[in-house]
Amino acid sequence: MKLDGKSGFAILLIGCGALILLNKIGFHMGGLMGYLIPIAMIALGYFGIQSGRKILGGIVLLLGILILIGKFSWLIGLIIAFAMIAYGASMLKGTGRSY
Repeated sequence: MKLDGKSGFAILLIGCGALILLNKIGFHMGGLMGYLIPIAMIALGYFGIQSGRKILGGIVLLLGILILIGKFSWLIGLIIAFAMIAYGASMLKGTGRSY
């Protein structure tokens, strides 16, 4: 079997389909399935853009990114909270006022 772009894509599709099927019959992969679909959408959108279907590939890529951002919203919120605390602390240190 020669591995080129089409066979690599076929292996990706087979793997994703197998994981979805395993999830449906009761073999749960934890949170992996929730992240697998958006990552697959991003990959499919990228391949669509590379193959010349820019509009369809861009739409699929954008949807995958938006879904993945929604999955990581708790992490983004944590990063923003730590950044706000660090910035506020640096502002207090910078005042240096003595009363």
